[in-house]
Amino acid sequence: MEDIKNLLIIQARTGSSRLPDKVMKKLCGKPILQHVIERCIRASYVDKAIVATTIEEKDDKIENLCKSLKINCFRGNENDVLDRYYQAALSYHPINVIRVTSDCPIIDHRIIDQIVEIHVNGQYDYTSNTLEETYPDGLDTEVFTMKALEEAWKMAVLASEREHVTPYIKFKGDFIRKSVTRAPSLKEKRWTVDTDTDYEFIKRIYDALYEEDTDFGMKDVLDYIQKYPELEKINSGIIRNAGYIKSVNNDKIVR
Repeated sequence: MEDIKNLLIIQARTGSSRLPDKVMKKLCGKPILQHVIERCIRASYVDKAIVATTIEEKDDKIENLCKSLKINCFRGNENDVLDRYYQAALSYHPINVIRVTSDCPIIDHRIIDQIVEIHVNGQYDYTSNTLEETYPDGLDTEVFTMKALEEAWKMAVLASEREHVTPYIKFKGDFIRKSVTRAPSLKEKRWTVDTDTDYEFIKRIYDALYEEDTDFGMKDVLDYIQKYPELEKINSGIIRNAGYIKSVNNDKIVR
């Protein structure tokens, strides 16, 4: 397979504990995962985008959706997502891997491009807008070298480091890291889908903005929320990164 510079991998599964099958829930007639794919492939710095799901039978529907969209789908370990990412990337021999999750249907290709550009120009090992959280939850974009991913794959031993892909690269190892931030901070805003109330909020945003502009971005959402601030009450009060926090609190060595 031809070598590429920047490979974007969207991790997706249907087995979410808080909102099962969330990536297949519809927004304006399309599954959330399809929206994420369509928004990611608009990024200029993305040479190829693929989906990495699990080998579980319940995720056949994800592979079938990818086939219908002509997007490559890799299937791997359900719980060791770090291994799934590494194995998914291997055959493409990328220089950099871009990580996006499938529960973020407002992911903005402009932000993806900004972070990849900073990463490439600065020759960093890891670049993201998550080291210091100043962007809305749901616009998380991480870029790391294939070399960094391989080191993490070899060295990470904790369950939290395997399930969440990047903690080893973010917090361990001798990596050159770059934090991308914005001011003023928007860290209190929640634009991801992990609960029924999250889905209701995102559905309201899509119903208002999508038909007018399928390429709406962060600025459009901010402008709309400024007009209708009561919308943010729908899914307020949910702890950011609750899944990762739970993993850390129950951590154990797994390899």
